[in-house]
Amino acid sequence: MKKIVRVTTIADSLKDLLEGQLRFMNQHYEVIGVSGDGDSLRAVRANEGVRTEVVEMTRTISPIKDLKAVYQLYKILKKEKPHIVHTHTPKAGTIGMLAAKLAGVKHRFHTVAGMPLLVVNGPKRFLLNIVEKFTYACATKVFPNSFGLKEIIISEGFTTKSKLKVIGKGSSNGIDIDYFDRNRFSKDEQNKLKRELEIKDEFVFTFVGRLVSDKGVNELVTAFDSINKDYNAKLVLVGWREEQLDPLLQETETIIQKNSNIIEVGYQPDVRPFYTIADALVFPSYREGFPNVVLQAGAMHVPSIVSDINGCNEIIRNGENGIIIPVKDVNAIETAMKHFINTPEEVQDMKTKSRQIIVDNYRHEYIWEALLKEYQNAN
Repeated sequence: MKKIVRVTTIADSLKDLLEGQLRFMNQHYEVIGVSGDGDSLRAVRANEGVRTEVVEMTRTISPIKDLKAVYQLYKILKKEKPHIVHTHTPKAGTIGMLAAKLAGVKHRFHTVAGMPLLVVNGPKRFLLNIVEKFTYACATKVFPNSFGLKEIIISEGFTTKSKLKVIGKGSSNGIDIDYFDRNRFSKDEQNKLKRELEIKDEFVFTFVGRLVSDKGVNELVTAFDSINKDYNAKLVLVGWREEQLDPLLQETETIIQKNSNIIEVGYQPDVRPFYTIADALVFPSYREGFPNVVLQAGAMHVPSIVSDINGCNEIIRNGENGIIIPVKDVNAIETAMKHFINTPEEVQDMKTKSRQIIVDNYRHEYIWEALLKEYQNAN
């Protein structure tokens, strides 16, 4: 059986972002997962039933560590002789594509799911542009996970149009619509969570994701704090901070601490209960590939307020299953939140349509089958 090596920087990405996909592909190929070590990598072996190898990679610019990772992966690839190497996440893409090319792997695929360099300027941006071009040069195929991202790659001149292809209608893995289903949770469970969070009859806005600046959390908190003076609402923040990489502004931290209607629940291994109590997701991110949280919310009958960026503006149909607003615009977030609170019938209609749009377009199986065809066409 031909081998496929799937590489991510950290094991969480193998476990969460590609959940179910490795097991599916393992029915057709021998799949080997490669990432940094940890509990998540052990979970990948148990849940996906695939072999794994450890290559420690950093998410920062670390030339010595990066060269060491390239050599470690090169040795694995020379030993395994895979038919395809398929990488995800920026650092794993650079290391994986270079190692695969050096090892003589014929088919080298890289999925692009968001580009951190889009929010960087100056010399660092110049360096990241070079790294991005280098990664794509080493790859034989590049899979942007949204059509908007594909256009950005073309406009930036990172690679030729012939190397690029969006799998299905976008997304790296689609979504498990049976798992993300509001009907799996009883009214009693929803009410219990509301009591724990001291939520009564308020309109509930929810944010799910990393609590960092480039997810638009500063603007979101500022906007909510403003409307909260006149409207009966709660904001539930679900996610973790990255203090070293992208901290929130101190003013934002102060508002979160002082406003009792902002409820921070931290990282949650299961975010579904928080969607069941949400009236709307607010996701004003600066950049994305194809945001899973917007897919998850939609599948759970939750409409979204999203920024007008690739991925978000492909999942959300303005006025149908959510509202699209300009990036980094506090006033636009305020206006959208007020509109949601003031138009309950329209919001109810959005809730009804939200799940069907996801079911029709973004099931796991649609993405898996489309990717499998790409693998099978690689001769």
